[in-house]
Amino acid sequence: MDLVEAIESRRSVRAYLPTPVPQETVAAIMELSLRSPSGTNMQPWTVHAVSGAVKQGIADDVIASRLRVRETGVQEHHGERVFYPDDLGEPWRARRRAIGWDLYGLLGIKKGDRERTFDQHNRNYTLFDAPVGLFVFIEKSLEVGSWLDLGMLMQTIMLVAREHGLHTCPQAAWHIYHQIVRKWTGAGENESLAAVIALGYEDTLAIENTLRTPREPLEKVVTFSGFD
Repeated sequence: MDLVEAIESRRSVRAYLPTPVPQETVAAIMELSLRSPSGTNMQPWTVHAVSGAVKQGIADDVIASRLRVRETGVQEHHGERVFYPDDLGEPWRARRRAIGWDLYGLLGIKKGDRERTFDQHNRNYTLFDAPVGLFVFIEKSLEVGSWLDLGMLMQTIMLVAREHGLHTCPQAAWHIYHQIVRKWTGAGENESLAAVIALGYEDTLAIENTLRTPREPLEKVVTFSGFD
């Protein structure tokens, strides 16, 4: 698969087959992805790859916490950073709502259906049944420059995964449950959970995987100056 095909075929897949991904394959993806650029070669990342009983244990603990919170109304976990502002403006709010309702429309989840909405949210924490989760951490003291580096690493991982016939889904929802993830992975208290990448083989029969997200046209995003 060439780079153009990998970029064009990469998307957030939200349903996976139970087909295992061998550790050797994950290691090969990560080995190449660690060539990603970083400012002054700081390489500010740590990645915990989990599968099997560890992945299941993390999922079970998170979902158990979510069920308790729904029963009691008392939040047990809190994020370490603000990922998105509460007063998200336009056009970002509209884009965010659009993909949410497009996905829920495919799944037949109607507005106000709290039970099915809760269950669908829980799908995030099963990694959409992907056999592998890549938990990406960054040292807490580092700032925005190093977070940009993480984005480059994650994009590389997702493109290299396509070369191996795999799909991915990058997830920010996990950051609230950093303590649970630390318990299972051994990540240090000095590390902040930045994101998670679900990794596996796409379930091509799942309706949610028919979702395609639009992109703004070039002329609305890019300006050109000084060209002949």
